[in-house]
Amino acid sequence: MTPMPTTTLVARDWAEIQERMLVPLYEAVYDRLEVGPGARLLGLGCGAGLALLLAQRRGAAVTGVEADAARRALARERLLEVRADPPSAARPYDVLLAFSPGSRALAGALPAVRRGGAVVLAGWGPPERCTVPAVLGGGPSQRDLDALVAGAGLVPDGSGRVFCPFGYADVDSAVRGLLSTGLYDSASDPAQVEKELTEALHPYERPDGAVWLPNIFRYVIARVR
Repeated sequence: MTPMPTTTLVARDWAEIQERMLVPLYEAVYDRLEVGPGARLLGLGCGAGLALLLAQRRGAAVTGVEADAARRALARERLLEVRADPPSAARPYDVLLAFSPGSRALAGALPAVRRGGAVVLAGWGPPERCTVPAVLGGGPSQRDLDALVAGAGLVPDGSGRVFCPFGYADVDSAVRGLLSTGLYDSASDPAQVEKELTEALHPYERPDGAVWLPNIFRYVIARVR
């Protein structure tokens, strides 16, 4: 049997282990924006598409953008429309989910959003209330999100905080899930990174072997001028 490519394995770890950790964030945003029937939603960097599925269940029409081919393939297995590049603005979207984009990616997707449409960015909350950045070595800060809003010429329209604990059955699952976030993709020695991450997780291991990492996420809502 031909071994599964590493990129596919990592994508599956994201879809099967890590992605669900952000469900409280997705649901809080959808509640805040009253996402439902008639809404058109575009997910930038949608991964395997769980956020899109949750919006679709509320009645929204959804489209995803995902550069990673393996994650895009998993999203399509869920019967979602997911593209490699942003769609045209022929039928503008009401909501753009862009939880952790770079400024260029965000700028490339904004033309597909209608005037007055909502753009949602998200990142880690206060450092003292986030366990994962301490383990992973960083993440988007509050200032990063506000700078993205300003740099993109968007109009701020509120923000919120959501408790998103990362819970895993064991250390191995935690390592696989956290590595699937992509924050270590540039490491020169993946084996060493895995070893160091395993050691860093032990203080968060419970007596039954489970790993519990409490976190607060902050999201920002902005509007297209």
